[in-house]
Amino acid sequence: MNDSTSQPAVPGQKKPLDTVVKMALGVFVGSFALIWGGMYLSRPDRSIPPYSIGSQEGSAVAVHVPAWTSDAEIETLIERFRKVGRETRNFGAMKIRPTTPDDPQSRYHRITIYIFTLDDWAEAPILHQYLTGEDRDVREGFRKALRGFYQLTDSEEEGRIGPLVEGPDTAATMAYSRQLFKGPIGQPLTGSSERASAP
Repeated sequence: MNDSTSQPAVPGQKKPLDTVVKMALGVFVGSFALIWGGMYLSRPDRSIPPYSIGSQEGSAVAVHVPAWTSDAEIETLIERFRKVGRETRNFGAMKIRPTTPDDPQSRYHRITIYIFTLDDWAEAPILHQYLTGEDRDVREGFRKALRGFYQLTDSEEEGRIGPLVEGPDTAATMAYSRQLFKGPIGQPLTGSSERASAP
């Protein structure tokens, strides 16, 4: 005998989400909101885009910026790294650990910063594989995924927008990748309209 209180299942009717599933989704979305909010509020200067340090190995640092960050904003961030490198060589305020901690001259004697909008490329295992050259596909993908690049050595500095390309810049590569500056540190800082060109 059928129970008169039981309701037959209606085809096509969606079951409401379970409370546990709703809570899990809320935590998931909330955690991402906290991460992006933290990136925004913890940036040292509101004139540069929000960023986070994805990973660091020696003097190599992989930085992540939000996917919507424009080339102009990435250029502003690169120029800030350049300014810090020229004035104090202390990237601690930029949330970067010392790159040469055992160097008596400077804890940031040299540094190479890779900037990505896809956070997967900024993770530690990928950075390690790129630096060691263990996987050719990872190395090529890493260089193609780059949105910005800054390097400071004993006497030279370089800044780029876009992927790292092999060989000199051409009209084709400059459409998506261009050099902002490259040369000795002794040269004066140039404005956005007067950038040092590649040698």
